[in-house]
Amino acid sequence: MELYHGSNISVPNPALLGSLRGLDFGRGFYTTSNYEQAMRFTESVVRRKKTGERTISMYEVDENAMFAECSFVRFAQADENWLDFVLKNRTLSYNETLYDLIIGPVANDTIFNVIDLYIDGILDKEETIKRLKVRQLFDQWTFCSPKAISFLKFINSKVVV
Repeated sequence: MELYHGSNISVPNPALLGSLRGLDFGRGFYTTSNYEQAMRFTESVVRRKKTGERTISMYEVDENAMFAECSFVRFAQADENWLDFVLKNRTLSYNETLYDLIIGPVANDTIFNVIDLYIDGILDKEETIKRLKVRQLFDQWTFCSPKAISFLKFINSKVVV
């Protein structure tokens, strides 16, 4: 399987970096199987860091070998379990099972506006899930341990316009 990482630089050697920001699946190296989603990530990274060029790094991963050796959780859709998990990570309050790999829908900025309404008590959980289901959510594969990252084989990277 091919995965993509959108950034402001080429990343031939992925690593776990500390982050002060609350991300969907916590600390990890984020990838997606959707090239267009990776392109969108390049825009936000360049804008946030104010340096570099929109760059997509591409990796090959042997899913069977990785799943056999790594602990993982996979969220098939944006449901109640996914929402609870994302909220805990985004608010930096997740302190449960640590996985090598987490796979599931990405809560991009548009989606997080809906989640903000839930956090503020404007929407209940049922209405939040209902609104999320009408959105097209792309996937993210978050590599949360050096063991998981070792399964990523760098193919190449390219600057996108």
